[in-house]
Amino acid sequence: MDLVFIEDLRIETIIGIYDWERTTRQVVALDIEMAFDNSRPAASDRIADTLDYKAVSKRLIAFVGESRFELVETLAERCAAIIRDEFGVPWLRLKLSKPGAVTGSRAVGVVIERGTRA
Repeated sequence: MDLVFIEDLRIETIIGIYDWERTTRQVVALDIEMAFDNSRPAASDRIADTLDYKAVSKRLIAFVGESRFELVETLAERCAAIIRDEFGVPWLRLKLSKPGAVTGSRAVGVVIERGTRA
């Protein structure tokens, strides 16, 4: 199985458990690997045959930008569900980072894998 990836997709959102986090937009960064058989689009050279990473990115930007979750775990699960359900992705690995959330670190967050990788 091939992989289509989106790296360092940065989106502003409301995320966090502290009072100040509920009123201040923060950046989250997503790194996503998605299983997809690229042989068909490679043969046809047609965007319609691909896993359109621009469409995936636009959908996540809209969703995350409007979300108001407390936990990065919840946001990561919802993003993974969107990718799998709406784009037919059988397996994905999603890393959701919250840059600057912990003093002294570049970022904190979660990495999840969902589905079956053929």
